[in-house]
Amino acid sequence: MYVNARRSGRKFGAMLSAADYHAEDMTYQVDTMLNLLKCTVGIEFGSTRIKAVLIDENCKVLASGGYDWENKLENGLWTYSYEEIVRGLQTCYAALKEDIKQKFGVTAKSFGAIGISAMMHGYIPLDGRDKPLVAFRTWRNNNAESAAEELTRLFGYPIPARWSIAHLYEAVKDGEPHVKDIKKLCTLAVYVHYLLTGRFCAGIGEASGMFPIDTAEKNYSRRMLESFRAYCGVDAAALLPEVLIAGVEGGKLTESGALLLDPSGETEAGILLCPPEGDAGTGMVATNSVKPGTGNISAGTSVFGMAVLEAPLKNVHSGIDLVTTPCGDEVAMVHCNNCSSEINAWVNIFGEFAKAIGADISRNELYKVLFTRSLSGEEDCGGAVVCNYLSGENIAGVEKGVPAAIHTAECNFTLGNFMRAQLYSAFVTLKLGMDVLTRDENVKLDKIYAHGGIFKTEGVCQKFLAAAINTPVSVLETAGEGGAWGMAVLAACTLKGAELEKFLSDTVFVNSAEKVVSPDATCADGFDRYTRNFGKLLSAEKVLSDIL
Repeated sequence: MYVNARRSGRKFGAMLSAADYHAEDMTYQVDTMLNLLKCTVGIEFGSTRIKAVLIDENCKVLASGGYDWENKLENGLWTYSYEEIVRGLQTCYAALKEDIKQKFGVTAKSFGAIGISAMMHGYIPLDGRDKPLVAFRTWRNNNAESAAEELTRLFGYPIPARWSIAHLYEAVKDGEPHVKDIKKLCTLAVYVHYLLTGRFCAGIGEASGMFPIDTAEKNYSRRMLESFRAYCGVDAAALLPEVLIAGVEGGKLTESGALLLDPSGETEAGILLCPPEGDAGTGMVATNSVKPGTGNISAGTSVFGMAVLEAPLKNVHSGIDLVTTPCGDEVAMVHCNNCSSEINAWVNIFGEFAKAIGADISRNELYKVLFTRSLSGEEDCGGAVVCNYLSGENIAGVEKGVPAAIHTAECNFTLGNFMRAQLYSAFVTLKLGMDVLTRDENVKLDKIYAHGGIFKTEGVCQKFLAAAINTPVSVLETAGEGGAWGMAVLAACTLKGAELEKFLSDTVFVNSAEKVVSPDATCADGFDRYTRNFGKLLSAEKVLSDIL
């Protein structure tokens, strides 16, 4: 039986007994008595959207809220203001509360647990009064490239320019005056979690994007901490957050944290929080890719592919990070700064054209039409090539991005070929790094799980990605829920005191459906030809980035 709590006039107080709840745009399967104190909330600060979701004890989404934002290039660095971080948190959470009230007729005051996630890496140094010393420097910045190269040589371990420790060392090298006043070093997730709980900690996956982790000890590498202190005279161990694994308590919402989250004063203090995690960790959770031998790809503003390793890599590769799962197992990650932003920009252009001629088409339908049209393009895009670099790209050796679309005079320059080139551009740089893993390091991946909005149009980007990496690609029915859902699942794991791998297999994904697409040989061959053309465009891209 379907029960609509709003239309039936039934109030959602402590509990709502229903077999199912059917709303206008989605159906919630609720198998047991629904109780807010058994529900969890995940809040993720993505690159373009802050999203909050409420899930029940079976990890089904009940309500959501969001806030759109964009990073800004200020003084040569990509950033978000601290004021907007707080405003976005509050607006997103208020929207979640309103959605709960509209659907269930109750003002939410407490939950079983909350989890905070955000874009990994970056740099937020705090002084002795817990005040930020400089503007938030996001993962997107490449200014710490020379520092990262030095640290990679020092540690014998890959340190990307976006890692927190690279940003810190670059600030030391540059003689920035704030360095002497640093008492704590945060990522965005750690910072927000600290504001809410007063506990300075990080989930181990998030911590692994700040400083190298010793996976045996489930903590920062003591050898590398000592090497860093001896090399540059800074005791990073005293600045970094406490490392926690999935399933343990990460603190509780304080009185001041509750008011920060909800200025109305309706949300109660004392709510349990799980350790804050990065978007890589929530992506692994959202795709059930935390076991050794599994892998996933998360596509959004950036795109990254991850393989949970069964054995250490033989060599250090500048384009491959070593991070961990939320449980602390080692992961090889190929991270690309650019994925969907340029595609979104072109969709906006087509949307403006549609509006100019009076065509009534929704944004979602526009994406579907353009993505589907790409299937009519030639396997190698007919000679059209797109570079989607809005920002620099370490793997490709490009310091500053300049988006570019080119084609030869002989190119059959159709909408299908153009859109196919746009979508190929989202995965071509990822392919360069994944090829190193599978060909040079012989990492075996029977299947890759993928998630992100780019896969919503069925049968398009899933096909292109499978061709790019020559591996079957699976999209789970939960893949569209995204990182906020994955963070809510991590909060549920802490609430239950469960072991993450078992919790995912026995509860979250026990009946999950998936769609698997295997590589098409003709498409894979075409993608290889496109990749060779893309390599030629990269030479021009490096010149363009110098002169524009």
